[in-house]
Amino acid sequence: MEGVNVAELVERLGSEEDAVRKMAVFKLQTNIGDPSFAEVFISEGGLTKLRYLTLHASGNTLAYSLTSLSRLLDVDKGWESINQDLIERVVELVVQHPLVNILRGAMSILVAVVSHPHTSASKTSQPDSFGFAALKPAIGIYPQFLEMLVTRLSSADHALCANALQLINSLMREAITNDSEAEWPKFIKRLQDLGIVKAVYALMQSTALQDLAQSILEFQGLEKVLLRKWRNVPLDLHKSDHRRALKCLHIASKPDSAIEQFDNGDDSSNSKHRPDKWRRLGFESETPKWEFEETGYLGMMDLTHYVRNHGDSYQKVLLEQSTRPWEERCPIARASLAVTALLYEHFEVEKSDPNDSKDYLALDSRSGFDKIFKPLILQWPRLHVAGLQAFVRLWKATGAKREDFSKIVELTRVLIDVVVGPAPRTKDLKEVEDEMEEYQLPDLRRTQMEYLELTYEDTWGHHLRQVKDELNHEAVQFVKEQRIRCLLQGAWFPNGLGYKAEAGPVTKQDLKRSVPSSYRFVRLSHNRRYLHYADFESQSSEEPELDALNDKIDLSIVSSVVSNVSTTSPSSSTSTLTPNPSQPSSTTKITIHGYQYPSSVPSSPVHTRTNSGGKVMTSHSSHSRKEITLLTLYPQSHSLASEWLDGLLMLLNQQPITKETSKLIQLVSNYSLKIRLLNVRFDDPSFLGEEPEIPSREGLDEDYYYDVFGGA
Repeated sequence: MEGVNVAELVERLGSEEDAVRKMAVFKLQTNIGDPSFAEVFISEGGLTKLRYLTLHASGNTLAYSLTSLSRLLDVDKGWESINQDLIERVVELVVQHPLVNILRGAMSILVAVVSHPHTSASKTSQPDSFGFAALKPAIGIYPQFLEMLVTRLSSADHALCANALQLINSLMREAITNDSEAEWPKFIKRLQDLGIVKAVYALMQSTALQDLAQSILEFQGLEKVLLRKWRNVPLDLHKSDHRRALKCLHIASKPDSAIEQFDNGDDSSNSKHRPDKWRRLGFESETPKWEFEETGYLGMMDLTHYVRNHGDSYQKVLLEQSTRPWEERCPIARASLAVTALLYEHFEVEKSDPNDSKDYLALDSRSGFDKIFKPLILQWPRLHVAGLQAFVRLWKATGAKREDFSKIVELTRVLIDVVVGPAPRTKDLKEVEDEMEEYQLPDLRRTQMEYLELTYEDTWGHHLRQVKDELNHEAVQFVKEQRIRCLLQGAWFPNGLGYKAEAGPVTKQDLKRSVPSSYRFVRLSHNRRYLHYADFESQSSEEPELDALNDKIDLSIVSSVVSNVSTTSPSSSTSTLTPNPSQPSSTTKITIHGYQYPSSVPSSPVHTRTNSGGKVMTSHSSHSRKEITLLTLYPQSHSLASEWLDGLLMLLNQQPITKETSKLIQLVSNYSLKIRLLNVRFDDPSFLGEEPEIPSREGLDEDYYYDVFGGA
């Protein structure tokens, strides 16, 4: 407000020269959004002059006046200037004026009027001054108003599109909230007949989202509010439109046609007293009203839409099913209501709120728009038809019976989640319909099993993790015992490498022809306290006895175990350990270090560490005495290296480090888990979250026994 003389500005607004008025109102629109400026402006009498310009000006002066009044209303000032004359003038501009800058301001004023809260402090002396009711007299004079609003949604000016959609949203919200039960459905139907859904669907799939995001999201939220409101309307046969809808289902089935005659087994065309009038259409009883309790009038709307727009398919299904036994017939009406409930749950209609769009203002990226926009919900009727036809197809493909109804419902749920759920924002509806029609049953079954596994993980996650931890501990102990038993059995190791007695220098070919100069046999003592070993000139077929092994190592003096093997698996599935690339030879090497005297061993535990060469080691921490090499082993296979390296580590109460041992532990743990799960029956009450039934003791005396399978 600095540098602006409000009194002078107000005086210029009343000037007889249009250029002076235009300049004054141009400056006004840039300052009127400041509440303090607005208060001074109104106290100086500027509101009356601004209202006069809004009613009588033209061109840019009118455009600036509309924008100024709109911004004044945004700061909750100037409501006393709003009356039917001004509203009629603004509605006239929306309908008849071609200039975009004038249309924007006019629509903004109408949005403020429609959205203005109904509080005693804000009401004027005139009734129906705000809300949708304030526009109804003017709309009566200009009945093409709504049509022009919907037409504006296809404008190339994105800001005008956003203003038009914002005004439509305000009208819808006001009608849903404050109109009578008989009025708001008429208004919504009129908008739908004018093509509002088609227009917004096109905007939602377009690339022009930055300026329209909030308005589109608000419309999406209002669409969910409508679905929820229709669902909450109970089917009432005392209402004429509800009775007509139910009667439509019966008439569209052509009860006097061959379907009825085939069902009766005669040529009678009188179906008034048929005992299965409604059950033939797929209801469970001859009183279908109660079957709409879950879906309300929304379920009736979906079913009647299918019957009216796909009458041939409806009659064909009824005719096909009439040739089958009663238990094998697909209940088309129940299936329709089930699909309505599935879509309602899939789109989380119950959780929606038109104000949710405010939470998404920060999501301005294209990826964010793809996550929050759900254009398929605007195509609810066609999506319901696709789901219902898929239900019928799955019923036929599985050879289902009435008792399998819930299973086909679950398959349809998975189909909707797989096809509709991940569908991108720009995906064509026809593609979605084709996918739902062509999705094969085996693929659907496989996906269903994957979903079930995820569901069980979510339901039993805490308990499964506990079981897995217990089984993993048991598997580690099992593998530890297996590895130590390998040490107890003993193994042959080459003691060193020599070369064949041939003249000449040592070459690469000689390295390939290298052979062990002797062999060393190593075995763990029965008490697991000593490692016995001895060297032999050759490897015998019989393993030496423990008495034949003259040398031994007291494991209490072992300080570290060093190896040049890798702890990760290479790309080949046949190998678990690979030599360290820094080593000149491909020979695997395990070196056992220790202290010379047992008394020098510290009491601190052994820890695993990695040396500078990438070698895996275990050693006592915090010991300053120098280690000596106690024993060196050259295992010639990956399995043997894994057994002895991890066996020695686990013998020293350390964790195994090789991939092969880890895979073995995981394998044992997984098999143990599967065995335990095989003992769980899916029909067990505890699995279903139900309390098991307590057997009755009625009629029992002292001479009885309890059968754990059959009860008392």
